[in-house]
Amino acid sequence: MTFHVLVPDSVNPKAVEVLQQAGLKVTAPGQMKREETLAALADADALIIRSATKADAALIAAAPRLKAIARAGVGVDNVDLDAASAREIAVMNTPAGNTVATAEFAFGLMLALARHIPQAFDSMQAGKWDRKSYQGVELRGKTLGIIGFGRIGQAVGKRALAFEMRVIAYDPFIPAEAVAALGAEKVTLDEIYAQSDFISLHSVITDETREMINSATLAKMKKGVRIVNAARGALINEADLAGAIRSGHVAGAALDVYGEEPPPPGHPLIGLPNVIDTPHLAASTDEAQVAVAIEAAELIVAALLKGEYKNVVNADRLPSTR
Repeated sequence: MTFHVLVPDSVNPKAVEVLQQAGLKVTAPGQMKREETLAALADADALIIRSATKADAALIAAAPRLKAIARAGVGVDNVDLDAASAREIAVMNTPAGNTVATAEFAFGLMLALARHIPQAFDSMQAGKWDRKSYQGVELRGKTLGIIGFGRIGQAVGKRALAFEMRVIAYDPFIPAEAVAALGAEKVTLDEIYAQSDFISLHSVITDETREMINSATLAKMKKGVRIVNAARGALINEADLAGAIRSGHVAGAALDVYGEEPPPPGHPLIGLPNVIDTPHLAASTDEAQVAVAIEAAELIVAALLKGEYKNVVNADRLPSTR
């Protein structure tokens, strides 16, 4: 039997090479429309997706043979884990491939936020020579609070230490000794809010973290704090953050992710003078896209041909063989 792998998103061609070299049938025409994806799923044994395809309950129901879904990236909030688990479908991600790309981008957002680089560029493009309006702050000597100290959070912390920042981190799953070994300090969330000059978000979405940045937590932050989010838009109550920026309590924010993507017209955080917005670019480097594509394809090959399941995010709800 030849297994069929459907790739409905625009994934680097290296993924297709890996799958075909393993003898698998591959359908990968580039970005597919929803109705095209649903039709092609009828005989699909596995699925490789990025963030554009929503693997919701209806999509999963349209794939009676589906055994595995590989996300070429880290976040799986575009996959209905309950629906997949009910069908005993393994959902796997590729957490290592885009670590450097995302960390570099988050740090770039922090630098741009501190020095008003995009705003100054726009001013120059408009024919102005305005130095007074864009005086910034240095990173050296400032405290960076990192919420979520996994691979990406640690990579951001490493870069911040090179800029002579103090790094404090909150992550309930990382021991204090491991945080200290990386040159940072493990603290509570309230200490992050009270002490940080910059806050960078690197948490996954859970019931506890959803909209964790809200009016109540913003009120706990230092006046003049700057917030960077290259993780997930749902970590922030966007209306509350916009209000805190307009009031002057928050000096600014740099955002690469949004609660709804693309953001709808009238989004409260787009168009504010002290906000930098980018269209979910953090993992978009040549190197990262090759790495996650290859890793996703290798996960599918191992699952279908060897019965080996790695990086399974819903493992606790699947048979022990997965």
